[in-house]
Amino acid sequence: MIQDERIRRLNEGNAGPGRHVLYWMQASCRAGGNHALEYAVRRANELGRPLLACFGLTAGFPEANARHYAFLLEGLRDARAALAARGIPLVVRRGQPDEVAAELARDACLAVTDRGYLRVQREWRERAAAAIRCALIEVESDVVVPVETAAPRAQYAAATLRPRIARQLDRFLVPLRETRLRAKPLSRPPAGLALDDVPALLRELGVDARVPPVPGRRGGERAAEARLREFLDRGLARYDEDRNDPGREGQSGLSPYLHFGQISPLRVALAVRERSRRGGARHRAGARASLEELIVRRELAVNMVRYEPGYDGFAVLPPWCRATLLAHAKDRREHLYTPRQLEAARTHDPYWNAAQTELVRSGTLHGYMRMYWGKKILEWMESPELAFRTALRLNNRYQLDGRDPNGFAGVAWVFGKHDRPWAERPVFGLVRYMNAAGLERKFDMDAYVARVARLAADPGPAPT
Repeated sequence: MIQDERIRRLNEGNAGPGRHVLYWMQASCRAGGNHALEYAVRRANELGRPLLACFGLTAGFPEANARHYAFLLEGLRDARAALAARGIPLVVRRGQPDEVAAELARDACLAVTDRGYLRVQREWRERAAAAIRCALIEVESDVVVPVETAAPRAQYAAATLRPRIARQLDRFLVPLRETRLRAKPLSRPPAGLALDDVPALLRELGVDARVPPVPGRRGGERAAEARLREFLDRGLARYDEDRNDPGREGQSGLSPYLHFGQISPLRVALAVRERSRRGGARHRAGARASLEELIVRRELAVNMVRYEPGYDGFAVLPPWCRATLLAHAKDRREHLYTPRQLEAARTHDPYWNAAQTELVRSGTLHGYMRMYWGKKILEWMESPELAFRTALRLNNRYQLDGRDPNGFAGVAWVFGKHDRPWAERPVFGLVRYMNAAGLERKFDMDAYVARVARLAADPGPAPT
């Protein structure tokens, strides 16, 4: 089912006499569980036209490097094969995404695209809407509940968004039916890039190679499905207990695939719900915790990026956070580190160093440790503004799922966004504080440090 709330017209064009329907794939890089793609297929069937998919590959996505591009390109390779099996060619071309879409829409009778929330993604769609003559339709496919349907304004915290989401779930948490494309494929689709040799394509793109791809970590719809199956089989039943323990690998591992649109959050949510119904009480508890993270917390981040124009800066923090942090900006700090020292994991704190090493080597950072990691950056830098910029830069540079709503909201949360005031203390003011003793009381931190040490000993390439 494709609900009306997911569909939005971006320009005043009409369906015309073109040769094909164009699906401009940009955020939802997958063939399965893709509302925008299924809408395009259905419209192509109505119009009696073949369907052409395209992707505009720019080397200039903000803060992206070889780590991110390799994961993306592997996903596009999967998507191309899966789309071809449905009779839909995928043309990947270098260039600004809006310009690639506009060029391939010249012969289209209708253009359809998916939805992105970041500033750059919105700008691409605005420019494409102005340049494309036929109708350009946007279909939201990377949240369970469409963002404006969930809430018409920025939400203070998960507690205010949660009931709004809950009221909508019965309507939106429903399967998406795949529709067969009836028209024959285009006999001569436009030329595009070959995707067989990802390392060569990375060199050709000239992207920042100082942060290399993660050894053994592959992008794409097939890898995402394998990761989901593993989580359902081995992780879901203990997710509510294990997800916050850094010493255990209890998290789902799906975040990078969600970030690149290689798996649908709806697909994950439905699979989790179905497994919980067939499992026992442990599966039901794990499913509740999983759906809270996947839907409420993830879509709270999307809400922030959608409604907060300065989502990537210190000003995104609520007034009480900024006021208390700036009031304590001159407080004495026991330790001070430079951004370079932090990036190299050269601090006195073995737990923090392990977290930074995990981030650099694996492209991920355990969720609980990201909070500790960020709190210590705030504590160890000379100003809260510099700490905010440093945390965001490191997160975006090394995390596979950096540079997205979850990343921006996760860093802002460290500094008090979506949280409440706590007891006042030096440096932090009223912002929540964390320390190493708290980690040791709750978790086996030696197990976490040992796990990261094994990761660091892996012979794969390290960043330069």
